[in-house]
Amino acid sequence: MTRMTVDCRTIPSESGCTMTLYGEPDDLLRAAVAHAVDAHGHTDDEELRDVLRGAMRPASALDLGEGAFVQVIEFRAAGLDGFDEAEAEWLADIGDARTATWSVIAADRDDPGRYLQLVAFPDYESAMRNSKHPATGRIAERIREMTEGEQTFRNLDVQRVAGL
Repeated sequence: MTRMTVDCRTIPSESGCTMTLYGEPDDLLRAAVAHAVDAHGHTDDEELRDVLRGAMRPASALDLGEGAFVQVIEFRAAGLDGFDEAEAEWLADIGDARTATWSVIAADRDDPGRYLQLVAFPDYESAMRNSKHPATGRIAERIREMTEGEQTFRNLDVQRVAGL
């Protein structure tokens, strides 16, 4: 059976909850209902269960849906020494305020020393909240010190997602 996911950030809410749950469909629905009742004060009824079933998506290592936002950061560096440590500090500093859902750093095979970092968010507004957080400002400064020259940023609105 396919593992599924439900992410509170993709369901309209005033709470700003960042909970993401994964599991087989039946287990996931039970956990999502329990969370919705406990954390959000919803009533366990068929309407809630229908909303949660509709919010379920197939789980993958790099979940991304239509309406999501991806920032691509291109930079040059002698290597990636220090990047893992900087990211770990950022994760600790930003804590529950983190809205980024995943990140990938890739080396350009044809241009040694050139890297691309892709960072995904549920939507543009989430990305902007993440960007304005003081912890993000601190890691950005630290990364600038580890890279050569200017970084290039591309801000992308996801239009289509296809599993291939």
